Amino acid sequence: MLTVNAYAAPSATEDLVPTTIQRRDVGPHDVLIEIKFAGICHSDIHTVRGDWGPQSYPLAPGHEIAGIVTEVGSAVTKHAVGDRVGVGCMVNSCGECANCQAGEEQYCLKGNTGTYGAVDRDGTITQGGYSTHVVVTEDFVVRIPEGIELDVAAPLLCAGITTYSPLRHWNAGPGKKVAVVGLGGLGHMAVKIAHAMGAEVTVLSQSLKKQEDGLRLGADHYFATSDENTFTELAGSFDLIINTVSASIDISSYLQLLRLDGTMVNVGAPAEPLPVNAFALIGGRRSFAGSMIGGIRQTQEMLDFCAEHHLGAEIEVIPAEKINEAYERVLASDVRYRFVIDTATLV
Repeated sequence: MLTVNAYAAPSATEDLVPTTIQRRDVGPHDVLIEIKFAGICHSDIHTVRGDWGPQSYPLAPGHEIAGIVTEVGSAVTKHAVGDRVGVGCMVNSCGECANCQAGEEQYCLKGNTGTYGAVDRDGTITQGGYSTHVVVTEDFVVRIPEGIELDVAAPLLCAGITTYSPLRHWNAGPGKKVAVVGLGGLGHMAVKIAHAMGAEVTVLSQSLKKQEDGLRLGADHYFATSDENTFTELAGSFDLIINTVSASIDISSYLQLLRLDGTMVNVGAPAEPLPVNAFALIGGRRSFAGSMIGGIRQTQEMLDFCAEHHLGAEIEVIPAEKINEAYERVLASDVRYRFVIDTATLV
């Protein structure tokens, strides 16, 4: 077993603190990764604070991991020492069910193994990327292409694939009008990716305070949802709406912004239910859908797409000692647009 430095939450109500955690020995199909950068996702906060259910503590979160391979198992064929790699929101799945066989491991019928807070194959609880090293089976490690720096690549392993997957699935591209609700960690990547796909992109945000950023990132239009006229002016406008916010919003009002046969996709995950008025759906044969990250194959596709289009996350790199401060700033929407931990500071 390898003992490594980490930051972990002792409980749902305490700040994260420096600690050490154990990593399993490298098995025949495993890869040991020296983590260079780890993104801070809003879901990290939800999880460690118990918003989505009870957890096992201490818990080191982090599922936006970028680093370098330092050791490979005897049977590994996909990665080599020195490779630039990433690990996202899952580190294993059953590999046998219909969804896994289709390359959609995130929807494993037996449940995928989350990068942290999940029961691993050896019965231990997985620990995430707020640490210096991680051991992951090779099938759940992706290659970070040259042309993307590791720090801006880290958030792509969650924020990037979480938005890329529905944009690709619902065919965002030339001739399509796409709206992005919220310009945060997820939203800013949705804007960049949808623009690169060739769609006409509109940001729907509470206010206009990030309008300049939104247009710079690739949005064609920017509207404040606090202005009631927005919902009147944009009624029936969009083929696709990607809702990235993790707070409760009036879904039915946003559904009215869809064209006939349009779809609103929820990728944000608020703790409370989101009520929907049936007439907002049936009046325009509209759909309200959900999407959760992407499979390993699609995650690699996303990284290659981002490299081709020179896309990376907008980040603020922080030392480990500022993780708790960063959590409070995320909750206050005071980040543009993703905190990334420099894991060299985990000492």
